[in-house]
Amino acid sequence: MSSLDVARAELALAVLYLNKAEARDKICRAIQYGSKFLSNGEPGTAQNVDKSTSLARKVFRLFKFVNDLHALVSPNVPGTPLPLILLGKSKNALLSTFLFLDQIVWLGRTGIYKNKERAELLGRISLFCWLGSSVCTTLVEIGEIGRLSSSMKKLEKELKNTNKYKNEQYKTKLQNSNERSLALVKAAMDIVVAVGLLQLAPKKVTPRVTGGFGFVSSLISCYQLLPSAPKAKTS
Repeated sequence: MSSLDVARAELALAVLYLNKAEARDKICRAIQYGSKFLSNGEPGTAQNVDKSTSLARKVFRLFKFVNDLHALVSPNVPGTPLPLILLGKSKNALLSTFLFLDQIVWLGRTGIYKNKERAELLGRISLFCWLGSSVCTTLVEIGEIGRLSSSMKKLEKELKNTNKYKNEQYKTKLQNSNERSLALVKAAMDIVVAVGLLQLAPKKVTPRVTGGFGFVSSLISCYQLLPSAPKAKTS
């Protein structure tokens, strides 16, 4: 491929990525928590960026609760243990509730919904729902990583006299394990962010800690949404 073809391919991937509402939301999330880290809760430009970006992000999440509602009523993957099924469904229910209540919070901040006290209460309840969904996600990922590890060990025994890294099944399981490990790190960091937003441990989880964890978590989300690059053609 010529340098022009490479540039075109990279631009096409960038356009594909930025066309996703989810990707734009996570980029804004990185800006939001990066500003929170810089402001450390103090008034100023960084805090203004934090607040304005937080409000703007809520538009990207309009009706997004339907996604997790659909996942809640969808059939389970065959062979999944009951505890993981229950945790997964709990995560979907809590996240769907968080996203639904978050829309009421947005209506309150824009002035459409006039009951300010109730909007603030619903906002706090929604954050508790997000905290619960992050805990459920963490437990699900731990369980799924354990299942993958067990199946990979069995496969390693079967491939004892061969190069396991050339086996497509093993490579797929390894990739899934790496993806779930990254998702586990993100979910664990989101727990810290939720604790910070709810001010459950204000002395330890300060606005700067919340912003730092939220920024790194956002970068992980941006990475997870990256489209896969097209494979180069071999002559």
